[in-house]
Amino acid sequence: MENNCNTESNVKNCHRAVVTGASSGIGAATVRTLAADGWQVVALARREEKLRALADEVNAEQGSDVVTYAVADITDEASTQAAVDQVLAAGEVKALVNCAGAAFGKDPVATANLDDWRGMYELNVIGTLRITQKLLPALKRTEGTVLVISSTAGIEPYEGGAGYCASKFAERVMARVLRLEQVGEPVRIVDISPGMVQTEEFSLKRFGGDADRAASVYAGVPNPLKAEDIAECVRWALAQPDTVDIDSIVVRPRAEGSYTKVFRTA
Repeated sequence: MENNCNTESNVKNCHRAVVTGASSGIGAATVRTLAADGWQVVALARREEKLRALADEVNAEQGSDVVTYAVADITDEASTQAAVDQVLAAGEVKALVNCAGAAFGKDPVATANLDDWRGMYELNVIGTLRITQKLLPALKRTEGTVLVISSTAGIEPYEGGAGYCASKFAERVMARVLRLEQVGEPVRIVDISPGMVQTEEFSLKRFGGDADRAASVYAGVPNPLKAEDIAECVRWALAQPDTVDIDSIVVRPRAEGSYTKVFRTA
């Protein structure tokens, strides 16, 4: 791919992506996958140490500085604006991959913690909206793509998941409405909804660091999805011609028919 991200006459050939939530899980896997596919990648997250380690790792593998990073908390306006300013000062952007997100708790509606719900909305919904709004004009200049990693939780609700499901329903609807509103504009809007993905942090964060409870989510499930599987979906969707919009991808492990219909060996 030609990465000519600083020449006004050739911005459509820019292949530079911003990936949020890049310090772990699907975000980190997406950074690695896109860099291997010829993209320049800007990794965004709150944890600078992890971002630096990721950039050093990938750049050593690729033999060039294909990954840079910007420290950003997308739930904070000033932090996000500073990161966006840093990104755009270095060149144009062809893709925004919204991987940042989390689930907090799994309590029933009657006893749910309001701060957990508030945290999920601030990160999964408002944070995605904030950085999308800030980068949308730049993405139009390159005929680029807004890609949202939502969840099958935004398609099918389940007991104990009301707060997370509600936030992911909202995130998916935001992506869908943005797609409708931008028809005729030079930008694509893609939603990828993963089912069960086993990563190092998602369930651990959800259950407040309870490793046994986190492990029980995947117990007996043969071959849950890996972060790399979702990153490959991102790579494929972005690799389509600019005029081809992959509106929605729903991806699950073979063992998962739905959240409540999962095959387990024991």
